[in-house]
Amino acid sequence: MKRTCFVMRENVPNENNGDLFVASPQQTLPPSAPLSFRMRPSRLDDIVGQKHILGPGKLLTRVIEADRLSSLILYGPPGVGKTTLAVCVSHTTECPFVRINAVTSNVEEMRKILAAGQHRWHSCGRKTILFIDEIHRFNKSQQEVLLPDLEEGSVVLIGATVFNPYFSLVGPLISRSLVFELKALSEEEIVLILKRALADKERGLGKLGVKADEGALMFLAKMSDGDARKALNALEVGVLTTPPDKTGEVFFSGDIARESIQKKIVYDRNGDDHYDSASAFIKSMRGSDPDATLYWLAKMIFAGEDPRFISRRICICAAEDVGNADPHALIVANAAMQVSEFIGMPEARIPLAQAAVYVACAPKSNASYMGLENALNDIKTNKTQEVPPHLRDASYPGAKKLGRGEGYKYAHDYQNHYVDQDYVSVKKQYYFPAELGVEKKIKDWLVRLQKMKEDGKS
Repeated sequence: MKRTCFVMRENVPNENNGDLFVASPQQTLPPSAPLSFRMRPSRLDDIVGQKHILGPGKLLTRVIEADRLSSLILYGPPGVGKTTLAVCVSHTTECPFVRINAVTSNVEEMRKILAAGQHRWHSCGRKTILFIDEIHRFNKSQQEVLLPDLEEGSVVLIGATVFNPYFSLVGPLISRSLVFELKALSEEEIVLILKRALADKERGLGKLGVKADEGALMFLAKMSDGDARKALNALEVGVLTTPPDKTGEVFFSGDIARESIQKKIVYDRNGDDHYDSASAFIKSMRGSDPDATLYWLAKMIFAGEDPRFISRRICICAAEDVGNADPHALIVANAAMQVSEFIGMPEARIPLAQAAVYVACAPKSNASYMGLENALNDIKTNKTQEVPPHLRDASYPGAKKLGRGEGYKYAHDYQNHYVDQDYVSVKKQYYFPAELGVEKKIKDWLVRLQKMKEDGKS
């Protein structure tokens, strides 16, 4: 006897009231819903941006349209379309679609969803698509609850996160998923989204007769930093708070745009951009580009980074990348760290800028750092050398009876404060001074000492 399976269609949840399921996408959205929510596309063709993963022939488009979806992790900054992609999946797939948010959900709710998914899978062979927004909020144990069902295939996961999944998600979950990184939208793409909202009479602001200045839209696009949600919310606030003129039109000007959008939030200090910006800052100093150095420094300061975090990066770069090519770099960096700690922000930005520019402009050498790495690698991979008897500590009673310090030559008793003697049992060269700055003088001095040794003058 043929078995029939009846499954209730589960749609994308309402973000405003917290309900798990909402009506079908054909139902008219309430006008009180945010513009960014009302304008969310329901078809792949309407999505703006992400051309590197969406479009004709692209893998993500093919698997969605063919309804052959495997588990996905959608990773990218806010407002770039992660949830929108999940919505499009819910409108194209024949599979039941369930959405939860990791902030408000828990293991108990997830187990109920997984149990229902298993029942569908075993009773009629239909998979359940589970969309978890902000999946990085789940801890390791919560994430691992998903693994058996993903392995069996009864559930297909779509996880959305603003954090790098390779740091925030467990390895087994990553290995069972395709990871797609979504990029911040360009200014032109943001402007296109804003114009769509102004023209749309059903979901957008088209009925209000808005006349928007092109420069005002571009301003919103720049200030939103690739976040379409932020730009749409600012547009809605500006339009709805501006009274119409005598002709009934609402003019959205540059002044209104500037009033409508909040101070830029450059990045979340707990997110990837925190580390990426610090990395760019260090690499710009290392690369001797003071202008790029100042840009990344300004970005970190604008984002509210702890000045101690910034000053530590400058000190590390001064020691690692400048080294003895200019020993003053570390002194300047250390002084900036102490001064910035003493005076605090916002004035601390001044010594930080001075030190960062000094390090960026200084001659570079990583010879000291690489010399240490070479020595560490030697100790790790080869037999450890014992301290030669004449170099051992001879300050304690009985040391002479053990032969400690016997034959040691005190360098200051000799010409040029140098004497030829063995300081290790097996001589190896780890330090290769550069030809720049003070380190060139160091190299010349070491060459001179070697010549004195060869000539027997030491």
